[in-house]
Amino acid sequence: QVQLVASGGGSVQAGGSLRLSCAASRSTYWGYFVGWFRQAPGKEREGVAAISSDGKITYGDSVKGRFTISQDNAKNTLYLQMNSLSPEDAGMYCCAAGRTLTIVRGSLLGFEYWGRGTQVTVSS
Repeated sequence: QVQLVASGGGSVQAGGSLRLSCAASRSTYWGYFVGWFRQAPGKEREGVAAISSDGKITYGDSVKGRFTISQDNAKNTLYLQMNSLSPEDAGMYCCAAGRTLTIVRGSLLGFEYWGRGTQVTVSS
């Protein structure tokens, strides 16, 4: 059973920060990559960050240098630290897992399983 529940979203002003959390047991997703994608109304889903099963980290082009993904295996938790937020970062953020990570036009693809997301709103 997929258990990927994101939390930590909210409303911030442009330039602010948020840290998202996701309960994601690494043992459940052994061999998978885990990460985050976002979905905003009228926009395509955009994969923003991922950690592979061997620890390699990949970011989408639009968030490089501003977002940091990390995981705490002892707590079975995945994090996304988001800094320097802009209104373009607003959307529903979901943590997700997949078997094969690809990058197309700067967005991470390959997410197969995800759970309830958390909403991020950024005001200008």
